[in-house]
Amino acid sequence: MEHHPAAAWLTEAAANAVPQHGAGNLLRIVLIVTVLGCVLTAWLLLRGYKREDD
Repeated sequence: MEHHPAAAWLTEAAANAVPQHGAGNLLRIVLIVTVLGCVLTAWLLLRGYKREDD
């Protein structure tokens, strides 16, 4: 195992981390789908409790 100075290691780590910024978009999509699913489920459940007393 070869020795890397801290500055070189930090530069290399930063360069490797740049292409991996796609997780934010995935998390955003998962959260939006989760919220929409909760809204749809609540609407379906609450629709079933509606009473029409004639």
